Amino acid sequence: MTQNYSTEQHYATEPRAVSGWAMGGVMFAATIMVMSGVFQAIAGLAAILNDQFYVPVRGYTFDLDLTAWGWIHLILGLAVAAAGFALFTRTVWAGMVALFLAALSAINNFFFIPHYPVWSLVVIALDVWVIWALTRPSAIRT
Repeated sequence: MTQNYSTEQHYATEPRAVSGWAMGGVMFAATIMVMSGVFQAIAGLAAILNDQFYVPVRGYTFDLDLTAWGWIHLILGLAVAAAGFALFTRTVWAGMVALFLAALSAINNFFFIPHYPVWSLVVIALDVWVIWALTRPSAIRT
């Protein structure tokens, strides 16, 4: 029995149609990244401008000065927002940067849980959702 490989190759080279769910997921992820990045930058400014805004935690292993946490949140928040804006282009590099920054934001907020637990958990949940949305097939242009 002979198989027709030319037909199989034809199907392999056709571009896949992007699903509406994947497109909507990426656009929603981009919007969430912009908003959470701006909110995270504001939270960082709050720590920089008022060192007493967050409750200091004693005996915490990752005990950074709250002003240092503020600078981390400010810089990371601005980077996340910028990655969110870049994600609207649906390019591969924007998707990779967004994935990296969403993971970094989730890790950062994990370490910040003792200082601001509810907000940190909300941001972690949003970051996980963004990571999930960006890893769906055909979500990003190749």
